[in-house]
Amino acid sequence: MIIGLGSDLCNIERIQASLDRFGTRFEQRVFTEIERAKAERRPFTKAGTLAKRFAAKEAFSKAVGTGFKRGVFMKDIGVVNAPSGAPTLALTGGARARLDALTPAGHLAVVHLTLTDDHPWAQAFVVIEAIRTE
Repeated sequence: MIIGLGSDLCNIERIQASLDRFGTRFEQRVFTEIERAKAERRPFTKAGTLAKRFAAKEAFSKAVGTGFKRGVFMKDIGVVNAPSGAPTLALTGGARARLDALTPAGHLAVVHLTLTDDHPWAQAFVVIEAIRTE
């Protein structure tokens, strides 16, 4: 069963402006170490790489119904790649706690994530599925 759905559209130029204005302070406040490392390996598309991850964080916060309130922080939501290469989310802190609270007893939450960009836009969709384990 679907227990959450969220989407977000992010302007890549807005992320570039934040990088230009705030530099590493912005990156360290919003993105995980893994996300920053991936972006550094893509110097010509760094802003686009980060914009997709920013959109994923926003989409997840919508999928769990809190936005960035009730202990859900951007750095608690990290985009990682599954062994297949598909993007997914690694959750910690309040983001993990909120997902656990939403997941019905006897179920396992699976987060599905898709990312895309076409300058100047980056987009993310999150679907949270609860799979019965009993």
